[in-house]
Formats: sequence, C-alpha cells, structure tokens
Amino acid sequence: MTSTDTLLEDAVNRIADISRADLQVMLRRAALRLRNAGAVSMEDDVEDALRDLAGEFGMTHNDTIRFIVREWMERNAYLPVHILDEDGEVDGNA
Repeated sequence: MTSTDTLLEDAVNRIADISRADLQVMLRRAALRLRNAGAVSMEDDVEDALRDLAGEFGMTHNDTIRFIVREWMERNAYLPVHILDEDGEVDGNA
C-alpha cells in the first residue's frame, strides 16, 4: 500500500496529469493525517487508565491528557500555579 505522503509527492511531479477528483481525495487524506498528527500513543495499561479517568472526569481522551500534563507541570514548577487572591471577588457561594 502506498502512503499518503508518497502519493502527494508523486502528484506534485505530475500535477498536470492528476484528475481533480484524485487530487481532492489525496488532499482530504493529508488533511486527516495532519488533524490526527497530535495523537500520542501510550502503552495499553496507560491507555486503559486514561480511558477510565476520562470517563470519571467527563472529558475526552485528549482533554484528559492535557489536564494531567498541565497539573504535573504546575506541581513541578514548570508552569505558574493559578493562585486565587483571598481578598478578590469570586462568583458562587462558599
């Protein structure tokens, strides 16, 4: 099976010979690959734990990963921690 990137490179070399429909298919495939390129692959046990956590949090898989990484970075001083001002106004009841 030929990869999308190989098909696109071939299309560039013979752009005048490619049909519009074939070019559309290739560009859609490329767009999907780019859209999904941010996916992170983990070991099975980690994926299982992430799926369970995402369910508990009511978040998507990717949002759960973002949340965990942000929390870890804040706790380990790689990002500033969001501190509430005790004298500031807040919405809601305590």
